[in-house]
Amino acid sequence: MINISPRQLQVFVETVAAGSLRAAAERLHLTQPAASMALMEMERQLDGPLFDRVRGRLRLNARGRELLPLARELLERHVEFARAAADAGGALAGELRIGTSNTVGNYRVGELLGGFVQAAPDVAIRLRVGNTDDIARALLAHELDVACVEGAALPPGLEVLPWRDDALLVCAPPDHPLARRRRLEEADFAGASWVIREPGSATRALTEQVLGRLPPPRARLELSQTEAIKQAVAAGLGIALLPEVAVRDALAAGRLRALRAPFLQPFLQRRLSLLLPRGRYRGALLEAFLRATIR
Repeated sequence: MINISPRQLQVFVETVAAGSLRAAAERLHLTQPAASMALMEMERQLDGPLFDRVRGRLRLNARGRELLPLARELLERHVEFARAAADAGGALAGELRIGTSNTVGNYRVGELLGGFVQAAPDVAIRLRVGNTDDIARALLAHELDVACVEGAALPPGLEVLPWRDDALLVCAPPDHPLARRRRLEEADFAGASWVIREPGSATRALTEQVLGRLPPPRARLELSQTEAIKQAVAAGLGIALLPEVAVRDALAAGRLRALRAPFLQPFLQRRLSLLLPRGRYRGALLEAFLRATIR
């Protein structure tokens, strides 16, 4: 009979999350030999390894990937059982792993997390910020519990819950020739230089749609952060499609100018959404986060 303890499950899950057995032992306040013994005993009971050992590193194998979400669910249910038995539903505690796109993580994090943090101050939040494709992959790989991103083309296996609308603007430095015109048409953009996000970003995907409506650009400068693009545009290196929430300060200060191009309006609205792995167990922390966030 298999008799895997919560401690063994913790070592397994934390080893995946931390990237090494040593880091997992530190998080769990164990010695490395104790953590190693717990993992080895778990693998012995399962009659096979959960990791491939490659040059001293642990890499989750196919069986480990299959069992990881079940191990996390068992730990969540164990915590919820103990909490309910102790005080019939007291304060939430534990850790919630949240992923966000750059727009959400850099400019809307207070809006996203504020209600939940106030309602559950004892919960530790581990926030990961990246482009939309990277965050979606991490969610499917069980590295995150929930995510908030923009973008319509998302991989299958994800449940999408609408959260907020997000406006975008085509921005230029105030002395740019296009910034002096009251109304722009497609031909006015001929030969313009653009500053764009990296592949995998939802803003990059929208920018490519915009560029598809316009004459060919003179040059394209690719940067991986919205703030870097803002600074590049303000410095006169080109024009860019940017989230309105990210450029409010620069617009107010006169460092950027929003271009008036009504024909681009269909590309300047998008939806921010919460993402969840379809069919995966939702523990008390995740349910509380959803209640606090979707309102």
